[in-house]
Amino acid sequence: MTITYYGHSCFKITNHGGHITIVTDPFDKKIGLKPPRISADIVTISHFHHDHDNVKTIGGEPFIVDGPGEYEIKGIKIKGVDSFHDDNKGKERGLNTIYVMEVDGIKVCHLGDLGQKHLFNSQVEELSQVDVLMIPVGGVYTINGKEAIEIINQIDPKVVIPMHYLLPKLTIKLDPLDKFLREIGLSSVKPVDKLTLKKKDLKEGEARVIVMKS
Repeated sequence: MTITYYGHSCFKITNHGGHITIVTDPFDKKIGLKPPRISADIVTISHFHHDHDNVKTIGGEPFIVDGPGEYEIKGIKIKGVDSFHDDNKGKERGLNTIYVMEVDGIKVCHLGDLGQKHLFNSQVEELSQVDVLMIPVGGVYTINGKEAIEIINQIDPKVVIPMHYLLPKLTIKLDPLDKFLREIGLSSVKPVDKLTLKKKDLKEGEARVIVMKS
């Protein structure tokens, strides 16, 4: 599996051999970042805000996954889990869908714009045995860095990839990544261009935080 980050909450996940491509939460240029011009087989949408649902920018004829349920597309199993965009049961910003997808035997969880400070027990059960966790850390519209650590502890992944934080040119005011890194006890992390993972390389123990270039 290879993971590429395009900024905000948008990732490209490609299976071994590059036969299947998944794109998460493609954004609109209104947020100040350049939307990715890529093709995909599957696009996941966590919620219908312009910084997360710009499907028209994605080429090919992707299958759109935009809500809770269980899906299997081209051999890729995806589970959408109900959650809230705020900590007031959706009364402020509505609903959000968390996705768990299995690629090359690796379970990847994309939390979307999660606003809950804690996951419910039922949600934790749905997110069991996650290997890679893509988690918002920028606060304001989602959980912040400190709250993200609580969620990480609930899910207990092997790899953590922060997302949805302040970037150069981003017009949405969010907390910077450094704030989360300080909260989790890291002075700095060298960003990587792409992340290639194999199931055999994922070890039990303290989660490894990986920062990706966008």
